[in-house]
Amino acid sequence: MKAIKQINPPCEMPNGLQWTDEGLFVMDQKTDNVYVVNETGEILRVIYTPTANGSGITVGGGFLWTASNGESASRPKRSTDTGLGYVYKLDLQTGEAIDRFRTPDGGGIHGIEWDDGKIWITAFNPLAIFLVDPSDEYTIVHKFRVQLPRLHGLARVQDGIWCAHTTDNVIVKYDIDTGAEKDRITLDPDDAYVHGLSIKDGELWYGDANFGGKHNTATTGQPEIGKIVA
Repeated sequence: MKAIKQINPPCEMPNGLQWTDEGLFVMDQKTDNVYVVNETGEILRVIYTPTANGSGITVGGGFLWTASNGESASRPKRSTDTGLGYVYKLDLQTGEAIDRFRTPDGGGIHGIEWDDGKIWITAFNPLAIFLVDPSDEYTIVHKFRVQLPRLHGLARVQDGIWCAHTTDNVIVKYDIDTGAEKDRITLDPDDAYVHGLSIKDGELWYGDANFGGKHNTATTGQPEIGKIVA
């Protein structure tokens, strides 16, 4: 499997991805804006958010949900920065904050994914994937532990959930009940390093926010949005 660039990113640090019927929602870790683009990369609209050091993104229940790490090193500090890990519930059109809740482990956050009224969330302490119920005061209803570090983008499929582990540059499909590994995609050293993850028409799309980092930028010098292909 290979990571193949498909479009020019609309921003410098495309961290989180979410495909919807409207287009691809892209969380920019640098500005904390959300860009909605089509399959050619054309920007359809921009959503300004209160997110800080944004990572994961998902859409569900009529709202936009963003993973916020609380403090950004890539833009000036804002009055809305909290210094804490939150998931924000935002107006899907305006980006205005409707609600927010703390991360399940109280720390930083990368991946989130809507799933039939609930939200999957990655965590670092412990290394786990949690499922919370927004309709019940964001109660944790399920979790499973994982072994690999740096959990990042999530993509729910019928027989499990894919999770990108960025440092190892692998994408693992987990059984959502037991956490058992069902499949694994290992990318080559010269591939993009997967941060954001989403799925469209059965194909995994990735965002590489490693601009200025040590991985794919050594060869391309640019962030990427693309597909995982055979």
